[in-house]
Amino acid sequence: MERLIIIHWNKSTGPEPIIQYPPQSSYPSKELFLKIWAQHELNKDKSMIELDSFPGDENMKYISLIQEFENEIYFLVLIYKIQKTDADIITPDILATINKNLLELMNTNKINRAISEAFITIKNFNQLESENLINFFQDKIKFTILEILREGIISKMELTYKLREEYGFSTVNIDLLLISFLRENLIMKKLVAGSKECYLLIKDLSFARVPPNSLPKNTVEEKVLKKYKKEFVKFFANYDCGKEIESKILFNFLLDKEVYNLIKALRKTDFSVDDCLIILNNKEELFSELLDSKVIFEAKGMVYLFSDIRFLKFTPYYIIKKLSNRYEKQEISLNQYLTHLESLLNILETTPTYLNYTII
Repeated sequence: MERLIIIHWNKSTGPEPIIQYPPQSSYPSKELFLKIWAQHELNKDKSMIELDSFPGDENMKYISLIQEFENEIYFLVLIYKIQKTDADIITPDILATINKNLLELMNTNKINRAISEAFITIKNFNQLESENLINFFQDKIKFTILEILREGIISKMELTYKLREEYGFSTVNIDLLLISFLRENLIMKKLVAGSKECYLLIKDLSFARVPPNSLPKNTVEEKVLKKYKKEFVKFFANYDCGKEIESKILFNFLLDKEVYNLIKALRKTDFSVDDCLIILNNKEELFSELLDSKVIFEAKGMVYLFSDIRFLKFTPYYIIKKLSNRYEKQEISLNQYLTHLESLLNILETTPTYLNYTII
């Protein structure tokens, strides 16, 4: 995405740009905004329209979402380079949430930060799922939210309060932060009597080693393949996932972009030691660490993926016991307790056991 703009439709003078990100010296032409408005008029049954080209900007694609706020009409305009497809997965519901959040902050000192966060949120939608999941562990506030949600259902108001008062996040744009959780289907939003808007975790995240999808290619020498298989069986027969997660070894590998790029490359084919070092930016110590940690296997100058590192999504049934304890301590209401409990039990009843977790 190249730019994000908020436009106000003035009934007397037409489109009035209010703010854009990244900030630039000038806005697109009024003619463009009028053409976007005309498309909204022609498609009144749709809140979101797309404009694939415009004279002078044939390489750009425009997406606009129209929305009424305090009896005024606004539209949120996203500008993309036309060859990119990252706009295709943006839904009207997501944009409506983002736009409403921005409009509520329009006349406050938070708007500049809010629009930059909105820009990043939308832009990240074009990332692969695995790349997005890294952010839940890398981004301190997202990981904090995940930890809070692991204790069970919580109201939006209480979640905001906890982040501010207990964890020191003074400026929290909770709506934008939770979009990532909703997009990955980690949480569910429910209106609960007595608590209003609440959020509950329905899928948790973790990561673990898993065997690669295939053994080294048939071209590998039989002696090398035999050694690979022997070490492979020995390693996974004694593998302790929980202990390794606690040691944060895998966590550090996941956060290292060069390591992650090497793992993704080795999923497809084998590489020479020299090619691997190029991907690792010639960090020989890091290469040795990956060998010692049994992430990669090297023999006769060739490198093979020994143990892949994957994200896991799983149904957090462990929360059921926590909900019971929290209800007994009167930390949550009966309505909150039943809402989260029923959601988890419904997943249990309707989902085959083998689908209660997903390897990504």
